[in-house]
This record gives sequence, C-alpha cells and structure tokens, in this order.
Amino acid sequence: MLHLRSRTAPAWGTWAAKHIDTILVDHAHCEKKAASTALGLLFRYPDRAPLLRPLSELAREELEHFELVLEHLAARGVAFDRLRPSPYAGKLMAVVRPDEPRRLLDTLLCCAVIEARSCERMQLLADALGAEPALADLYRGLLASEARHHALYVDLARQLFPGDDVCARLNAVCEHEAEVLASAPPVPRMHN
Repeated sequence: MLHLRSRTAPAWGTWAAKHIDTILVDHAHCEKKAASTALGLLFRYPDRAPLLRPLSELAREELEHFELVLEHLAARGVAFDRLRPSPYAGKLMAVVRPDEPRRLLDTLLCCAVIEARSCERMQLLADALGAEPALADLYRGLLASEARHHALYVDLARQLFPGDDVCARLNAVCEHEAEVLASAPPVPRMHN
C-alpha cells in the first residue's frame, strides 16, 4: 500500500507522455539521486546496523535503474544532460526535523513518500504510453521496485523507531507532501 495523501490526476500521464524526452532525463536524475541518498544514509548512520545491507542493495538497484533509463535515452537519441530539478524534493525535505534521531526518522519517511509518488507516476506513464510500447514496458517493469523501495523505507523506520511514532510522523510527512505537490510548478518532471 502506497502511503499518499493525494492522488495525481490521471491526465498527468497523458501530459507527461507529451514531454517524454524531458521526463526520461529527469527520471534518470531521480534514479541517480535515489542511489546517492541511500549511500548518504550509509555514511551518515554507519552505527545503524538495520540500514546497512538494505540500503546498499537499494543503492545498487537504483543505479541499475539509472543505467536502464540511460539506455532508453540513447535509443531515442536524447542526450543525458543537466536539468533544472523540480523543487519537489527540496520542499518535501523541509519537513525533516534537524535533531537526531528524529532527523533519521523523517528522512526515511520522506524517502518512502518519494518512492510512493514515483510508483504512482510510473503507473500513469505506463498507461499513457501505449504508442511507445518499449517505454510503457520500462515503466511497468519498474512499478514493483518502486513499491518495494517505498515499503523498505517504511519498514526500516519501523525497525528503528516505535510504531506509533512512525505512523504519526508518516501521516505528517504525507500531509506535507500533498501540500508540496499541490503548489508544484507545471514543468515536465517526475515529481512536479
């Protein structure tokens, strides 16, 4: 079950499909950033044993997804280049409290919500890309991974923190994410 407080309008998939080359470049950046975030957590919390192996495996999988998206870009003749990121992640992470261990809890839950939103958006893209079966297959093929990544971050939070704290904070993060998404600019990004 994806923990999201709001749903993306179904029309987003059709709109994003019209900007698919930019969406793919952004998607590659998102996969790279997801790998970097997992590695960053490993470096920041080396004393948190439950994080180590799962986040290492997650980082590798995210880099595999990055490479997969790069292959699709190359097949389309689209160069991977810098792209101004959506303000989504930065605004979402503003909910993270600065003091430990609450910072770790909030970061894990923000990562969970980003993965959930990615999963939802990839489903919409898969449905909208009927004229491009290779891309529709790409997004259908990534759905299970994104859902699993979402669950992994929530499960890690539950291993490290009391269940009531995780539930309450997940609700707060999801509320905040819905507000961030509602105010996002209409630019072609996975999380706009």
